[in-house]
Amino acid sequence: MPAESMRSGVSYGGATDPCTVILFGASGDLAKRKVIPAMYDLAVHDSLGERYAIIGFARTAMSDDSFRATVGEAAKGISEVGPIDPAKWDAFASNLHYHAGDYSDPQAYANLAKRLTVLESEKNLGGNRLFYLSTPPEVYPDIIEQLGKAGLSKPANENSWVRVIVEKPFGRDLATAKELNKKVQCVFEEHQVYRIDHYLGKDTVQNLLVLRFGNGIFEPLWNRNYVDHVQITAGETLGVERRGGFYETAGALRDMIQSHVLQLTSLCSVEPPASFDATAVRNEKLKVLQSIRPYDLEGVAQAVIRGQYAPGQFDGKKLPGYRQEPGVSPTSRTETFVAMRVLVDNWRWAGVPFYLRTGKRLAKRTTEIMIQFKRAPHVVFRGKEVEPNRLVLNIQPDEGISVSFGAKRPGTEMSIGNVTMNFSYREGFGESTRSAYATLVNDCVRGDATLFDRADSVEAAWSLVDPILDVWSAAKSAKVPEYAAGSWGPKESDNLLERDGRSWYNP
Repeated sequence: MPAESMRSGVSYGGATDPCTVILFGASGDLAKRKVIPAMYDLAVHDSLGERYAIIGFARTAMSDDSFRATVGEAAKGISEVGPIDPAKWDAFASNLHYHAGDYSDPQAYANLAKRLTVLESEKNLGGNRLFYLSTPPEVYPDIIEQLGKAGLSKPANENSWVRVIVEKPFGRDLATAKELNKKVQCVFEEHQVYRIDHYLGKDTVQNLLVLRFGNGIFEPLWNRNYVDHVQITAGETLGVERRGGFYETAGALRDMIQSHVLQLTSLCSVEPPASFDATAVRNEKLKVLQSIRPYDLEGVAQAVIRGQYAPGQFDGKKLPGYRQEPGVSPTSRTETFVAMRVLVDNWRWAGVPFYLRTGKRLAKRTTEIMIQFKRAPHVVFRGKEVEPNRLVLNIQPDEGISVSFGAKRPGTEMSIGNVTMNFSYREGFGESTRSAYATLVNDCVRGDATLFDRADSVEAAWSLVDPILDVWSAAKSAKVPEYAAGSWGPKESDNLLERDGRSWYNP
């Protein structure tokens, strides 16, 4: 049975197996800000394992005590897990260990294997091991290869398990994704591999399937007969901050569309799975990606818009443009915004456009899915403006669901207004301090791969994105439209919908 937390009504999945987590890149920003605080939160709620150990692995030389102090200081500033209880942190930190080594050094892995054997014997951990790759993606192949050579990818005994979590980006195009998949699958079985996308750990994202398939008022309407179009927005008010060097090699299409946004698209449009298990759900998600109409040269020109933020204002503050950010070329053509029209060519969604957009330095930080329904077939109230019904799923920062519909305004005249019913996760279930990372790490420890990406889905997503990258790469002289920082993107993205007689829903 899952372990239940009474704090704010949050449920934590149970994790009964003892285990050792080996966290590569343990001295890095992601590990300190997200992964270790998530593990602390799970440990406090008895959801990391009935016994556990965490070994941080990185190049930086550090003692166990120095590592504990460093990550402890970082954890104090993490709001997602709430205030750190000193006594609980001390109990958690006693299970933290550190192992320094180069990611490509075979001896470092031989020493790691010896240390694992000693720790597992001392703590009776049973040989269950979770390797977590929280490193720059360029060292993934080295880590995977060395784990295989050291014999660490195989279970220690017939009753133990070995799993590996790989952070995005998983490749930078289809060719590199296939190459990485091949290297991973030469060392690990596919069922051992958990490709993580933290968006999928959010309650509202998971609730998509419940909303659709668990409610008789929505399930019959979720198709081309009733839905006019779908909009998915993932907007940030921040710029690239200190990540200009990284972003120059990525861009919004690789960083957001290929992973987060297409994940949301597939979950929003899947067919009902035969059961709620990893294989059935991921099979249906793959079918959606394979049903999306591919882009050719004309399709990219007509249905994909890119942009780059220019200087602007937000909350009264002047903001620099992308090209003025540290680490960014003054002649950069890297996109910080993408909007695209997607068609899912299957029976359920034929003719229903999905409009996707993501960008930095936009007017609001929000991730949401908006389903706009078709207008009523016969407008009884002639001459009255009746807005279409909308269902909006707010994924961040405030998780919730809203439904809008027309209602008569008070008074003697027939005047119709649009009203909204809102459901807030915070108000309905209490304040949740569980992070998406905590959800996903717990799922991995329990062996539940439902919310993780599979090799074939990763490659299907890259197959959709690759032609766009190829067109942009070939059009070296094409102008990248600019948009003012603090706006909703370039005017060309508005034209994308206006050509279809529609407009963006800006919350």
